[in-house]
Amino acid sequence: MTENQLRQKIVDTAVAWLGCKESDGSHKQIIDVYNAHKPLARGYKVKYTDAWCSTYASAVAIKAGLTDIIPTECGCEKHIELFKKLGAWKENDAYTPKMGDYIFYNWDDGGNYASTDLTASADHVGIVTKVSGNTFTVIEGNKSNAVGYRTMKVNGKYIRGFGTPDYASKATETGGGTSEAGGPTIYTVKAGDTISKIANTYGTTVDALVEINAIQNKNLIRVGQVLMLQDTTQAAADKLEALGVINSPDYWAQAAEAGKVQYLDILLKKAAQTITKAGARADTPQEGVAALVAAGAINTPEYWLANYDTFPSLDLLLQALGGAVK
Repeated sequence: MTENQLRQKIVDTAVAWLGCKESDGSHKQIIDVYNAHKPLARGYKVKYTDAWCSTYASAVAIKAGLTDIIPTECGCEKHIELFKKLGAWKENDAYTPKMGDYIFYNWDDGGNYASTDLTASADHVGIVTKVSGNTFTVIEGNKSNAVGYRTMKVNGKYIRGFGTPDYASKATETGGGTSEAGGPTIYTVKAGDTISKIANTYGTTVDALVEINAIQNKNLIRVGQVLMLQDTTQAAADKLEALGVINSPDYWAQAAEAGKVQYLDILLKKAAQTITKAGARADTPQEGVAALVAAGAINTPEYWLANYDTFPSLDLLLQALGGAVK
């Protein structure tokens, strides 16, 4: 994966927990991910009643498989110490962060915050999801007892500093998506390729590739065609990203694998088999569903029409996929 894809992976993983909260106990899954990771920081098992902002930020790193560049901790100040030990700390409050950076806060910042460096103990932490000019968006655990967003200004009030994971050190030269096990999930056909050659290269079979990709003629593939190498939702989502249809493949793959949206795994795989390029987004979720039904990617339209607004951005996904299958 490229550096930007790794940064996006952290963001997608963080966003997958958006809306989890204490009031219904859904935040417990985050605590469980943290506690299952060994060794526990300072040997402490986090309780469901503890403050959990650093626990959330750590659980994201654990879930994304990037704990070698993002330290795990359940306390903000200790978290900063670990980032410093990795040489991944920005003390400068005026630093313009990048997507995937970790921001730490102190709520006692003074009125002269723009001209001084805040060095007091950290109270809170979040993960930068988007940067636009002098404004950036952060996703945080334990924000009003839930996972939610905050908008900040560069050199704004309350900024303690930034953890800056070395994503570049983890980046590879190979394009396309990768599975959690490290193997590529997709492949873009090049001149001289055959299905047999691709299968041999990636340790699979011609029949498997034909079935996974719903290929009608195994002797006919075209340069630039994106093939799925695995029968997984991750491969399907990675292909859709490579075609420019979606931009958060890990978010959707994880949602499907976790069963957060019924039939989502089937939808992603069917759409990936059908779509060959991005198209103009459908105007409404209903229009997107209709196009997907016509293309054979959906056979339960009633479910999607009744539930497109029950999961974050599901309506936009249906519009994007529907536009691409037209």
